[in-house]
This record gives sequence, structure tokens and C-alpha cells, in this order.
Amino acid sequence: MRLHHVGIAVEDLEEAKARYGLLGFGVVAEGETLLELLAPLGQDTPVGRFLVKRGPGLHHLAFATSRIEEELARLKGVGARLIDEVPRPGFGGHRVAFLHPGFGLGVLWELVETEGA
Repeated sequence: MRLHHVGIAVEDLEEAKARYGLLGFGVVAEGETLLELLAPLGQDTPVGRFLVKRGPGLHHLAFATSRIEEELARLKGVGARLIDEVPRPGFGGHRVAFLHPGFGLGVLWELVETEGA
């Protein structure tokens, strides 16, 4: 597996895009590792609740795998607490599954199925 993207929860998407733009980040994908800015669609959404509880900042780390079911079984076998026992549709048509932050040392982990990971 490799790092696929870093999810950052933000309150204002336009402000965040401008701020990260100062570092040379754009809206398009560049390279293999992406930066995903997550703005809530409302307070009663997963990102909205995260922002109320923790404020802006690191939301999750996503790891690419070409065999998501095998990785879920392997991680469950070593004691990982799975949020998603079965992969679900994610952004960009990828199948994804989340692992509890308690297993990720305080960080929500996401597995993203990609070809050639």
C-alpha cells in the first residue's frame, strides 16, 4: 500500500484553496499523493460534525490498495476495528472502506481501491 491522499476538514473551501494555493497546490491532481479539502454541506454531516467536535485540520489518511477486500480481512485479522466491513462507493468511482481512528492511533484511516497500487 501507499499513501493515496490526506483529507483535511475545512470550514471555508474557498479560503482553504487559496491558502494551500500559496504552497503551490492546485485543484487538479498532481503526482501520486493528493490533498483532499473537505468542506461540510451542513452541520449534520460527517464533516460538519467533525468540525464542531474537533475544528479544522487533519480528517483522515487514505491508503491505496489494489485488493481492498484482502486488506480489510488482513487488518481485521490483526485486530483493526472496521467502520466499513464491506467496501462502499467513494469519490471518483473508487471503492473505499474506513477504519476506526482508535486503530489508526487517533487518525481515521481510509482504504481506496486503485489499479496498480
